[in-house]
Amino acid sequence: MFTFDFTGEFAAFFILSAVMICGAVLMISLEKVVHMVISMAAVFLGLGGMFVLLEAEFVAFVQVLIYAGAVSILMIFGIMMTRHQASAPQPRGKTFEALAAIGVLCLFGIMFYAIRQTSFPERGALMEAGEDNTMAIGELLYTGYVIPFELLSVLLTVAFIGAIVIAKKEAD
Repeated sequence: MFTFDFTGEFAAFFILSAVMICGAVLMISLEKVVHMVISMAAVFLGLGGMFVLLEAEFVAFVQVLIYAGAVSILMIFGIMMTRHQASAPQPRGKTFEALAAIGVLCLFGIMFYAIRQTSFPERGALMEAGEDNTMAIGELLYTGYVIPFELLSVLLTVAFIGAIVIAKKEAD
């Protein structure tokens, strides 16, 4: 039989879960982009709270600083700087769609191959919970997990270039 201890951590988990679920549902159901960004920031803040509950304070700090702060503000500036006219999107040709699909499949194949060929260090390399894991995270990031770190940087660069291309086409 299951027994639950109703502690502050238990209540915080459900409150943060409700904030994250409501923010995610609102993000996909709202129509104004600014409101969508605000609800996405609520999801990021809830996730940061979850990391605090897991005693991963460094990850929580980075989550709130980078995602809830920087990404949300960047998206709002992007929305404010671009023009939004109610015009019908121009239809894409079959050649464009085929080339885009081939590019996506090639990128997926390269990343899948790189991930499959990488040997990851064994678990348990970090210190016990509650201790300062920042130094251990940095050492693992630049030694044992350097390939996934670089793959993530390539993925983020591709996403950044795609966002620039989309914004440039929107401005024309």
